[in-house]
Amino acid sequence: MISEDDVRARAYAMPLTSPAYPPGPYRFVDREFFIITYRTDPDALAEVVPAPLELGADPIVKFEVIRMPDSTGFGDYTESGQVIPVTYKGQAGGYVHAMYLDDDSPIAGGRELWGFPKKLASPKLQVEKETLVGTLDFGAIRIATATMGYKHKALAEADVMPSLTGPSFLLKIIPHVDGTPRVCELVRYYMEDIVFKGAWTGPSALELFHHALAPVAQLPVLKVLGATHIQTDLTLGLGEVVHDYLA
Repeated sequence: MISEDDVRARAYAMPLTSPAYPPGPYRFVDREFFIITYRTDPDALAEVVPAPLELGADPIVKFEVIRMPDSTGFGDYTESGQVIPVTYKGQAGGYVHAMYLDDDSPIAGGRELWGFPKKLASPKLQVEKETLVGTLDFGAIRIATATMGYKHKALAEADVMPSLTGPSFLLKIIPHVDGTPRVCELVRYYMEDIVFKGAWTGPSALELFHHALAPVAQLPVLKVLGATHIQTDLTLGLGEVVHDYLA
């Protein structure tokens, strides 16, 4: 019989006797970002960002495909989703609106620890001849295609690092056993110990397609503003609660 003290000591993740992921910190080696920034419908954007976060004057979204071939505890996986530039009490950052990925362990850990809005899907990031290609499939349905000319122009580290070192915000929701909210918090986190390995830009394009359960096209592409391709090592810092909706 496992004692109550042992349960408390070991209860950092489920299942108790075979947790879905190990304790952090979580280090990522050769992490690769493909980020396309685009302008969207301001009314649609306002419908998905929770207070007390605030939107800027320009309705911007960052569509991301992230390749993670070597990550502590989470293994080898790829992720895709949308991040929205916001401010919190005057601090600029990004609100993580939706993420889709292909590995159970980071889905469980991301949702339970930080509150990442993660769903199971099939994103891919690869180089096809002269083109960097990011795709996102939800089941058998293609819901996003992003392309960029491969390494057309190098970017300086000083120009890229602010986008990596700024805060990101998450809406963490965990229900009670009766279905009511047990945890409803705004979480802030940072990427830490970043090793910059290179960044590039080039001509880019993005198409989003409607899906009832993966509504990336809910934030339509009105104009692509640019794209970046970044290679790094980094540690994903554990979060802090900055606002408790149930307090």
